[in-house]
Amino acid sequence: MNLRDHLLKSLRDIPGTREFHIHVLVSSPRKFQGLFPFAVPRPRAYLQDLLVLLSEKSTPDSPRVFTTAIEASVYNIPSTSCAIFYVSKVDTTGQSTSPSPAATLVQSLLTYYADPATRPISANNLWIHLFARAQSQYLFPNSADYSGKHPLGDVKLCAWWKRVLTQVANDVNPAADVEARIRLFYVLPGYSQLEAEHSLRRATSSASDAPAFIWTYGHPYSQTEIPLPCPAPTPDPHRNLGHFIPSFDDDPKSRFMDEIAYTPDAEGIRSPPRKRARTVLHSNDADVPKEAAAEKDRHGGKEGRILGDLGKVSADEFWERMSFRQECVAGAVTGFFIAGISCPSSPSRSGMSPIAPMPGQVSCQLNKRILSSLMTGLEFSTVERSIKATETLEGAIRGLCEGIAPIPAPRTTPNTNTRAVDRCTPEPEASRALLAPPSTPPRRGKEYVADVSPNPFPEPVTSLETYHSHIYGSICVNNPVLPSKTGTENTAASTEPATHVTVLAVRKKKKRAE
Repeated sequence: MNLRDHLLKSLRDIPGTREFHIHVLVSSPRKFQGLFPFAVPRPRAYLQDLLVLLSEKSTPDSPRVFTTAIEASVYNIPSTSCAIFYVSKVDTTGQSTSPSPAATLVQSLLTYYADPATRPISANNLWIHLFARAQSQYLFPNSADYSGKHPLGDVKLCAWWKRVLTQVANDVNPAADVEARIRLFYVLPGYSQLEAEHSLRRATSSASDAPAFIWTYGHPYSQTEIPLPCPAPTPDPHRNLGHFIPSFDDDPKSRFMDEIAYTPDAEGIRSPPRKRARTVLHSNDADVPKEAAAEKDRHGGKEGRILGDLGKVSADEFWERMSFRQECVAGAVTGFFIAGISCPSSPSRSGMSPIAPMPGQVSCQLNKRILSSLMTGLEFSTVERSIKATETLEGAIRGLCEGIAPIPAPRTTPNTNTRAVDRCTPEPEASRALLAPPSTPPRRGKEYVADVSPNPFPEPVTSLETYHSHIYGSICVNNPVLPSKTGTENTAASTEPATHVTVLAVRKKKKRAE
């Protein structure tokens, strides 16, 4: 079962009567060396981009409108048989019929990669990373202006992610003769373990029927049960913080790692270490004494150099100092969640090249083009604009699969809207084409070098067959509607007798007469 069918299958049990339409874009693997840019040597990794777009029709005659979008990345590290699933952004438009399908869709996507029976890559260990930060909008521009959108608050969002990952851990179903090791970790920067547990417990609206996994408050870089993605260097003294913390786009951990690696000490920029005199005056490198070569590797050698304070800051200190970062002290609670799942993947995928494209995958350029069109050329502030944006983007996906490159329609303002911002002079079309979604700036220094070696496999070519078999799909659901909470409370209040409450009065002690 491919990813599209797996997601559609999970949506069939959602309460209510509606019709879901999904678009799943998975790029082909490509070489990537920026996952652990400060590790020496850097491990070979392969990157895939994921974009899931879900639209909905409340009635058969109503138009489709986007309700949920998920952006994620999958990193495959064959040297350690590990994979990293990084959830970059999850967003909704607020225009879905209740209940929202966002939780079901996210949970199904993570389970597809966590379960060894459906995992599409050959890796025995999967690490799920995400950073929970509550914002009004992520992937749907101007969706925060829609009155029906009610995004979760900071603590409720962290509790929501913890509940989703707990359900994913429960859904992992390895083979009968295989034992799965599952470890869950989380950190709320600035909170102690007791404060974090109390805050998330209060934010949970209802108790889950699924058995609860034991969560560890902290990081996973001290445990040895599940192998870490980055292989340990030889010799071991060269191991530093860059071998533990992966770097993702638009992630606060990556920005902090850059500062630790490139920011000079408080005293200012240090002078370079004094060079030792050569004791043997020969041009042949073999005549250089071993002591001088070792000194060169420690201070100036490219292969053995540890940048900045990466060799001094431990993983415990890194997470403690994250509590003082701007992203974590801006007045809102944030959370880092990491799930480690260790169980052998399907034997049918062993022996395959990690860079070989699979059926249904698209080129990374097509994926980036659709994402850029979504975030820079469309608008979701009203129902009418959301319908138009959904039609434009879904047509663009189909057109790109057919070999046609449609240009998304520019933002238009209806005449009925008389806001001052809508009456301003429109921007030139050329300037709109140059807009790009915000992202983390490129790395500083000359340490990060992209892998320019050629790909032995050609880029996948999409077609209508690929579009109908792997990318686009739909499903109609007709299930009982969940009972209203308000109605349940009123019914309970009318049928149950009032509870008698006895108030105990405090008897005052009489003063003795002197």
